[in-house]
Amino acid sequence: MFIQTESTPNPATLKFLPGREVMGEGRVADFDSRDAAARSPLARALFDMPQVGRVFFGADFISVTKTDGEWQHLKPGILAVIMEHFTRELPLIEVGAEETEAAEEEDSEVVVQIRDLIETRVRPAVAQDGGDIIYRGFDAASGVVFLHMRGSCAGCPSATMTLKNGIENLLKHYIPEVSAVEAV
Repeated sequence: MFIQTESTPNPATLKFLPGREVMGEGRVADFDSRDAAARSPLARALFDMPQVGRVFFGADFISVTKTDGEWQHLKPGILAVIMEHFTRELPLIEVGAEETEAAEEEDSEVVVQIRDLIETRVRPAVAQDGGDIIYRGFDAASGVVFLHMRGSCAGCPSATMTLKNGIENLLKHYIPEVSAVEAV
């Protein structure tokens, strides 16, 4: 098994590409602590390394965020954990422990457009950098869209620029009702 690595805009996060499906298309999992990783054997194993601060599973990649240390010293151990997990064919998420997002009531036309742009334009672009962005709400009175940043986007120095210069401009261009984007 050959695992490639890619840098991300967040210098504390590295993207690992095992050359196979991780979560599958349209699915992600974000673990910001060892306790949150209880449902994933791979995330737990990665959190056994004291310098690991966050683990994010994308469709075909794993993003790991370090708390300290140098990548040249941390990367070999992370690669070994990922390789062992996949060669032993362990489950990524334990059975019965899948996280489900609450179904929302029927969305307005504006919310449907916002969600569509996020799913088709924003999420694929952000996934290239090892992260994810989830729609969390729209305040029609103020025109503010609320988004949750995960993976390498969480804590990234360029996250504000991505939100304001990228996502906000895109949404405002296509949806006049949108006046701003904020992270939650």
